[in-house]
Formats: sequence, C-alpha cells, structure tokens
Amino acid sequence: MFKADWIKPKKDIGEVCPVFLKKFNLSSNVKNATLIISARGVYTAELNGNRVGDFVLAPGWTQYDTRIQYQSYDVTKLLSDNNEIKITLADGWYKGRIKDNFLEEDYTSLFPERECAVIAEIAIKYLDGTEDIFKTDESWLCGESNIRFCDIYDGEIYDASFDARIDEKTVVAENNDKSVLVEQVGEKICEQERLKPIGLITTPKGEKVLDFGQNLTGYLEFSVNASKGEVADFSFAEILDKDGNFYTGNYRSAKCIYRYICKDGEQCHKPTHTFYGFRYVRINEFPEKDIDLNNFTAIVVHSELKRTGHLTSSDPLLNKLFHNVIWGQKSNYLDVPTDCPQRDERLGWTGDTEIFMKTACYNYDVRRFFKKWLGDLRIAQSLNKFGAVPSIVPVSNVTNSGGAAWGDAVTVCPTELYLMYGDKTFLKENFAAMKKWVDFITNDTKHKHLWIGGKHYGDWLELAAPYGAYKGETRDDLVASAFYAYSTSLVIKAGEVLGEDVTEYKNLYKTIREEFIKEFDGNYNTQTEYILSLWFDLAKDPEKTADELVNKIHRDGDKMQTGFVGTPYLLHVLSKFGYNELAYKLLLKKDYPSWLYPVTMGATTMWEHWDGITPDGKLWPDKMNSYNHYAYGSVCDWVYSVAAGINPVFVKPGFEQVLFKPTPTDMIDSLKAELDTDYGKIISYWYHKDGKIVYEITTPTDAKAVINGEIHRLKPGKYVF
Repeated sequence: MFKADWIKPKKDIGEVCPVFLKKFNLSSNVKNATLIISARGVYTAELNGNRVGDFVLAPGWTQYDTRIQYQSYDVTKLLSDNNEIKITLADGWYKGRIKDNFLEEDYTSLFPERECAVIAEIAIKYLDGTEDIFKTDESWLCGESNIRFCDIYDGEIYDASFDARIDEKTVVAENNDKSVLVEQVGEKICEQERLKPIGLITTPKGEKVLDFGQNLTGYLEFSVNASKGEVADFSFAEILDKDGNFYTGNYRSAKCIYRYICKDGEQCHKPTHTFYGFRYVRINEFPEKDIDLNNFTAIVVHSELKRTGHLTSSDPLLNKLFHNVIWGQKSNYLDVPTDCPQRDERLGWTGDTEIFMKTACYNYDVRRFFKKWLGDLRIAQSLNKFGAVPSIVPVSNVTNSGGAAWGDAVTVCPTELYLMYGDKTFLKENFAAMKKWVDFITNDTKHKHLWIGGKHYGDWLELAAPYGAYKGETRDDLVASAFYAYSTSLVIKAGEVLGEDVTEYKNLYKTIREEFIKEFDGNYNTQTEYILSLWFDLAKDPEKTADELVNKIHRDGDKMQTGFVGTPYLLHVLSKFGYNELAYKLLLKKDYPSWLYPVTMGATTMWEHWDGITPDGKLWPDKMNSYNHYAYGSVCDWVYSVAAGINPVFVKPGFEQVLFKPTPTDMIDSLKAELDTDYGKIISYWYHKDGKIVYEITTPTDAKAVINGEIHRLKPGKYVF
C-alpha cells in the first residue's frame, strides 16, 4: 500500500495544468530504484529532465470511484547524486468535459465534483542494504506548467515562452483515499506509429491543410525555428467536404485545439495529455511561411495490442476494407473500447463493443485489454441495485442502463473471450454478473418471458430508417426479447463450463423461446427481425424463415437494410442456410449501401453511417456522423470464420482444436486468413487454379476440415486439398 499521500495545488490555478516538484539527494550508491505513481487525472513524470516510461495518458480510464490503476517504473538509470522529479497533471477523463458528458440527473449524486491529484513514491535500495523512500506529501512544491489549457475534447494550449515557477507549497487532497489504488490491470497506452503527411492541400477557401492519408487517433508533432511569442496553431478533421474544404461539423462541440506559443530558436513539440481523431490538419497559424512537410508527423496512439489475425484477398477493395477495420479497431481501442475518437463523445459504448467482439479477438490479442474493461463493467453494473448494465463503461459519464444488445455485452464478451482464448477466468469472473443481467431483464419486463417495454436503442442506425433518423421499423420489443433469449443461452453455456447448476435458466430459456415464437414468429417486418430470429434459433421453421429473409432482401433491391444489431449476423445467417453466394454478393457490393461503398469514397476507417457521405457528396447531419466508428467492421468475423473457415471449438476452445470450414466463391480469385494462437499459426488459404479450387490449410493442433462437404481429420501440419 502507498505510504504517500494524494497531493494537489494549495490554490486554484484554473484551467492551467499544475506541475509538482521534489528535489532529493542520495546518501549512497544505488542498487535499484522504483517509481510507483498514479493520478486522479492523467500525468507525465520526468526524473532529472528525462521522461519516465512510455505510457501515454497514464494511469488510464477506469471506474475511478472504485479503482484507479497505478504504474511502476524502474528508474535506477535515471538517478544521480542530486535529483529532481517533476509530475505534470491534467484533467484527462477524470474531471474534464468528458466526465459530465451524457450524465443523467438521477445519478449525479454518485459522481460528485472531483479534484485532480497525484500520488507517487520512489523506493530506493542502496548497495549497503539501506533504503530510502521519497513520497508525495506537503513538502512537495507546485506551480503552473507550460500547459495553459488541456482537455480530452478540447485539446491543448502550450506556452513554451512561459517561465514556469514551481515554488508554491502543495497540500494533501481532501480525498486521500488510497484504497482505490490497484496495480496496472489493462494494457498500457503507447505511441505506436509515426506517419508523415502525403501532401499539403490548398483548399478552395485558401486554407493550408496537411493530409496524412489515414484517419487515426493520436496527435501532431511539429518542429519549427521561431522567435519567442510566435504561434503555431492547428485544427483537426477527418474529411474534406464535397467542395474540398476543411470540415469539422461532425466534431460537434469538441474544440480540438492545438495551439503552441513559441520560445526562441529550434523547437519540437507534441501534446502529452490529450488526443485527437483526424486525418487532416489545418495550419491556422505558423511562424514559417514555407511549409516543409518533413517538419510534421502524426503520432498514432492506442493500447499496446499484439496483432494476431491477417486477411488478404485477390480483391483490392476488399483488402482496403480489411485495412479500414484494423485502423478502426486501433483508433478506438485506447484503454477503453470507444465508439469514436474525435467528437465530444469517445465513450465506451457496450453495444459497439459486443458487436465487434469476435472480430476484435481475431485481429488482436485483447485478453488483458478486456480483463480490465470487464472489471469496470462489473463495477458499473453494481451501481444499479437491479443489476442493469449501463450502455457506457466506465460510467463516470453516463448510466443509461438496461438497453437490449448494449447491456448484453456482459454475457457476449466473456463468452467470446472464452471461446477464442480458452481461458475459463473470463467466465468465472463474470458469471455472477451474467446471471444478474438476465435476472434484471426477468424482473424488468412488462410481459413474463419476453422483454416488453424498457428503453432500448433497437436496431440503431437501421438503413430502413428515414434519412437523419436513428431507428427504423425494427421493433424494440422483438430485439429485446431475442437478446433476452440469447443472453440466457449464454448463461447456460457458461454455467455448464463452470460446473454450475443452471437448471433454472434452462427452463427460462425454453419458455422464452416458446413465447417468442408465439408473439413474433411469422410476423417479421424487417431484415433485422428475420436475422435475429434465425441467428438466435428462435424461428419455428428456420428454413422457411431464411427463405423469407432472402425474399425480403430481394424486395429491398438486393441491399442490406440493417443497423448495428442486424448487420453483424446478416452474412452468418445467409451462409448458415445455404445462401453463401448472396452473402458474398452483399459483401462485395460497391454501391450504397455496402461495406465497400465507403472504400470507394476514399474511407480509411469504418464509418458510423453507411451513407456518412452520399454519392453526391452530401454529409449526414453533424449531430451524429463519425468517420471512425468500428462497429460495422464486425463483418470480418464472417470473413475469418465462414469465408476462410477458421473456427474455434467450444469443447476445446482457444483453438486447442480447430474447425476448418471454408466457403469459397467464384466472385474473387483467392482469400487467405492467418491467425496466431497460443498453439501456433493457423492458415486457411483457398484460390482458383485450372478451373478448380485449391485449399491450403496449416494447423498447429488437431483439427477437423470440412472441404466440399467431405470431413477430414487432421493432425498438426500443412495440407493441400
């Protein structure tokens, strides 16, 4: 446990970020030294002028009122005889505008006004066996930093010409509770890639705009030779409008400021306590008239994740889609699985998370990332006495609880993680929460054994909805009841794996299914209503219902009409019931609406709306229009598991056994999927050659391959069929 205290500035310094300082001398030769540190806010630390660690936006975003992570750094090599440690603090997710965004009146008492603070101690062991500890307390000094303003939504103002005086006393924070501190649970956030601009654009309005060629999450670094007081000022955007001008309407109230006031001479700078979502950077003001592209770099920032899955095909547009899905995931896996990284939102929406869960597990090793997030979800659920799961986690900003498909993240995510990685811990840690969620629905509904009533997002952003609306004709009650059945079935599966008695839930599921068929079967209005009944095994006559779905798709012009809820399962349902060619037709469709339509429009990440930009250049209303929203990238789990045919097996999960069941098409010449697992690399590759389809399969474990309807039992090795 920390011996240090939480400290804060003695006096209010407004929007300026404080910096804390401690000088100390060493009494002997050092054997090793460790800095442990955390913040209510986000911090950076320097020891003798050297940045400590590479963690960005530490200590990350958690359910702060219950747990705050701390980090440990080996600082042995940074020490000298006379030492100075500085810690700069900003609001981050803890106190800035994001803290109060979407906050519901009923829950304001749970989240009182917060005060930012830091806590740190350096533990030193000397060669002679003695020890020292230097800890935050009232002996530390504090002052105004060069960061004159910093906010997650609104960006940073940095004054390099400001003479930062650090000579004020600190005080112990009123809230000195150290029981909330926990060792780092999730992946750290780091700088990952550096991109140079691909061009400098002069827009029709005469604006100077840097194009980095890729929509991303991170910040801008620049270098300049300037005089004291000169200004570098930048704005950020994801797209240009139809006239080629800089467009920031979809950022809503997020100001995304980056303003730097220069000192004399050569200097290089980047923000350190905030982040931006952007492809384009407008140069509003700059000391040098001639813009040298070499002086600008976009730094990509996201959680430290190991890439595990790769998809390649013979179709360049399809490959670009795969690229966009990866960048959407990278952009939105910044400590929390967010919806978008650019506007005044950037929140951990549970619906987006569960929709994308399986694709996320194929693309990257996300075990540690979700161990942390699911811990916050359980804490957030505990704030609701009825067991509802909030639509956003962490809930330091919102507690809109109990929505179908969104709240079901508590059952879907642990199940997919167990299936993809074979780790029972995900089920053990979350089983009580899974049951609590199903029990909440049982007690919340107005109709026994169906989920009728309640506040839901339904099939959010359904294509069948009128332009500018968020919901169409898909009934909330049907969506909610379908997910009620689905989550109950997942509780049963989890319980059986864990050896728990789930008789009660088996009986419940049986009754839900019977009631669903009575209420909804044979009376479906939309593609999504058909899809959910089929994928969740709720149709009395699945074959007939699948045929009706296909007829509905044909009547709709051979176009998908689904939103967040229906889209992830659409191609799965078509392939399951023998309509594989229609599934490929929808995947490879290039005109609106389709997965490839945004690619043809120059997208480099996934869009929130299928028609975020229409063919005539019209943009969706600014109120909700993100061009970096990963949810529809969920289609890649169909590509991995159905098109390429790489599947885990529930009885031996984590790819201890592999089921290969590729389903090729004549619409593309080849498809290759590669997946790194704990057992080794899995490869499924099919291609056309001499009028036949060749399958190349590599398995590191025992596997079953279903090729053209024939079953093959495989030992580890490489096979060609």
